[in-house]
Amino acid sequence: MVTIKTAEEIALMRKANQIVRDTLLAVEEKIKAGMTTAQVDRIVHDYITKCGATPSFLGYEGYPASACVSIDEEVVHGIPDAERRIEEGQIVSVDVGSIYKGYNGDAARTFAIGEISAEKRRLIDVTKQSFFEGVKVLKAGVRLGDLGHAIQSYVEANGFSVVRALCGHGIGTDMHEDPEVLNFGKPGHGLRLKAGMTIAIEPMVNAGTYQVYMRDNGWTVVTADGRPSAHYENTVAITEDGVEILSL
Repeated sequence: MVTIKTAEEIALMRKANQIVRDTLLAVEEKIKAGMTTAQVDRIVHDYITKCGATPSFLGYEGYPASACVSIDEEVVHGIPDAERRIEEGQIVSVDVGSIYKGYNGDAARTFAIGEISAEKRRLIDVTKQSFFEGVKVLKAGVRLGDLGHAIQSYVEANGFSVVRALCGHGIGTDMHEDPEVLNFGKPGHGLRLKAGMTIAIEPMVNAGTYQVYMRDNGWTVVTADGRPSAHYENTVAITEDGVEILSL
């Protein structure tokens, strides 16, 4: 069921998402070659709890960490590991969520580790910009297909592909609420948005094929061709004339 949030509820979500935003800024400041992915997870856990919030990923459907830390060909849901070290030239997507007074925040960024290839740099930039191309079309009355089409068109015009098997989502007192928010679609199709809806928009963009598969751990999704993937996510509130990006 799609829920419409009150101004008071959106205020709590704004705080939850500011915590997520600042957590990702703390990661950006500290992440470097030689760190383990478990050390990144510790930064996330400690920052969120220091802010008086709860890491929403920890224990979610059995997930064992506070962050998803996905490297290169890993699209999403990379599980932090004390034995896995981040290397120069990699790109690392970090996805985090927080619960503040019962309301969720959710956002993700992809970071470059040292000098990266031109393709990886462009992949990060196109993925981030595809989010903003999508929100340009949003306001009350617009359909979700318009959002998906805007993201997909921008990504494909730049020679990359949008993951089809995964999507964004509604968000509020639950981390994953209705509706599903696809990163591809047809203009004029899909659910019509209303002011007060809150959704997490998260383009997942691959350098090669859009096809993916899940590793044996039951969580980590990787590109089918082994080429790199980037992820960029923010939680937004729909308004009468646009959106408020809660995690910026």
